[in-house]
Amino acid sequence: MLSRNLRRLATASLAVAMGATLLAGCGKGGSSSSSASDGTLTLWTHNAGNAAELGAITAIVNDYNASQKTYKVVIQAFPQTSYNQSVVAAATAKKLPCILDSDGPNVPDWAWAGYLAPLDGLDATLSKFLPSTVGKYNGKNYSAGFYDVALSMYSLKSVLTANKIRIPTIDTPWSETEFSGALKTLKATGKWAYPLDLGTAGTGEWLPYAYSPFLQSFGGDLTNRSDYKSAGGALNGPKAVAWATWFRGLVTSGYMAAKSGTDSTADFVNGKSAIMYSGSWAADTLTKKFGSDVAFLPPPNLGNGPKIGGASWEWAVSSGCSNKAGALDYLKYSLQDKYVAAVSKATGTIPATDAAAALVKGYEPNGVYDFFRQESKRFAVLRPVTPGYPFIATEFAKATQDILNGANPKSALDQAVSNIDSNNKSNNYFGAS
Repeated sequence: MLSRNLRRLATASLAVAMGATLLAGCGKGGSSSSSASDGTLTLWTHNAGNAAELGAITAIVNDYNASQKTYKVVIQAFPQTSYNQSVVAAATAKKLPCILDSDGPNVPDWAWAGYLAPLDGLDATLSKFLPSTVGKYNGKNYSAGFYDVALSMYSLKSVLTANKIRIPTIDTPWSETEFSGALKTLKATGKWAYPLDLGTAGTGEWLPYAYSPFLQSFGGDLTNRSDYKSAGGALNGPKAVAWATWFRGLVTSGYMAAKSGTDSTADFVNGKSAIMYSGSWAADTLTKKFGSDVAFLPPPNLGNGPKIGGASWEWAVSSGCSNKAGALDYLKYSLQDKYVAAVSKATGTIPATDAAAALVKGYEPNGVYDFFRQESKRFAVLRPVTPGYPFIATEFAKATQDILNGANPKSALDQAVSNIDSNNKSNNYFGAS
């Protein structure tokens, strides 16, 4: 069973992909808001069925409504599996709510399509947030989130020490050579069929979120970020091919399975792997099981420093909102440190501000989970900030799965680049100059 946050990533993939196809077809421009002109502001969230996060958001809304009499925020919650379809339908009918949440990688697409308004007047507030929690497009802020999550390696100090493997830190991560040596040593013990679990059973958005950071650490990328017009060279050049060869090599060397178990955390707890790659959402489970023996490890430095994915769910204002001043007033109110902390506590995620982190046990400076905030600050890379990202993600996911299953790395990446570049061209490069 996938963890809550991994399920979010899988569902976000569907949301992003549908956004690219359907929103672009709706045409650019503003949309009429369904919020009334009497000061009522409708807020949409994907959190129906997620009692903890919905409860935290509801508490913020209740506090805001009680704090003033000019505006009233009304919540409408959707199941995550149908949330994006609801947003797309509302955008088509020009009935978007004033306030809505969006998965971070989807923000550029929605901003490009003309459905989101810039968060004018919030620059000072957002300057205190982790960069990965602020959605930008064309130099403007379009969304802000209460939290992020971070990827890391997990192991046990006792296992690494017993095998004379150095325990890496954020300042001194493993090199590619050290990482390979550690896997070779662990494999040789015979205790694990596959000492490494990179979550290769994952699908959808997990694939670019989890594996493009390794590509970036090699020096490649999902696309050329100078203008986002082409993936040529970035995704199929020598450094990208080196990444793909290394990645497939983990399978052919017997270090990891081409398709792992569906619950990497449970498999690690049950001793099926020695090193696991997962998100910060796994930390609490592992800490409760192993106590101080659990080791949080940065991803290896594969040549250009460790990298991890950045951005999670964020809040935005629709461009057609008839009361943008009210919507922005609510967002500014909601982004107070005490509310950032409250949502982080409810979701078990990384608080977006330093002041909020100080209020969340474990995330305070030198707290047991502060490691993940420091990773986010040092290593987080946003997925390409382009409306073309959904298509890029789909093509990278397919190429990655093909490579894991034995496809020629260069051929698989060349095909992905060809498809991505054709999509960019057919969309007039999404307005890139």
